[in-house]
Amino acid sequence: MSVRKRRCSDNVFRDLGFSVEESENLKTRADLMIRLTKILEDRRLTQTEAAKLLNVTQPRISDLVRGRIDRFSIDSLVEMLGRAGVRVSFVLKPAKKVA
Repeated sequence: MSVRKRRCSDNVFRDLGFSVEESENLKTRADLMIRLTKILEDRRLTQTEAAKLLNVTQPRISDLVRGRIDRFSIDSLVEMLGRAGVRVSFVLKPAKKVA
């Protein structure tokens, strides 16, 4: 039996078969969610305290920490990060050509 190696991209969502555009959107949202969750953990906030800080409901924080990416837009995550005292900036680069 031979082992076939498959070349992976730097975007797990692309590797899972999402379109280039959707995979970039998902990766951006995932990165923002991870950063926001880490901030809340570092501050040792309860979900209720985090909800108050971010001006959202506690169930919204639950969705965040559970990684429910489908429930968050980039815009909503940037707003919450701003309320947490984080300035978000993006680096724009030309897209890589995909075969």
